[in-house]
Amino acid sequence: MYKNRYLMQIAIMVLLGAPAGAYADSWSCSKSDNVREVMIEYPQGGSVPCDVVYKKPTEGVEDQVLWYAENTEGYCEEKAREFVGKLESWGWVCLETVSQGSGESASEDTEVTDDAVTESDPSAE
Repeated sequence: MYKNRYLMQIAIMVLLGAPAGAYADSWSCSKSDNVREVMIEYPQGGSVPCDVVYKKPTEGVEDQVLWYAENTEGYCEEKAREFVGKLESWGWVCLETVSQGSGESASEDTEVTDDAVTESDPSAE
């Protein structure tokens, strides 16, 4: 299957090509023919503010910001890892994407807070 080969190639690149000081800021998860992505976005280039974005690219569903933080360093990383763990416990196979930083920007109309946006099961939507 094409997706499995693609995911294996990503895993090999991550294991062999991860530069020193790199960190995971996104995960690609697959189950059957569906793909889910969990991404940490840093709109200002630092560790805060940050957004944890959940994407369902194979399902045509709008991206969701699950959590965001304005001041608490490590909050988005912790919440993203916990959520990826939940996806894996629900049968999804997730692979990390490693980078030196993130230049992606978040939606301009997102209110920033240190509180969790949702604690529901976003995979069920």
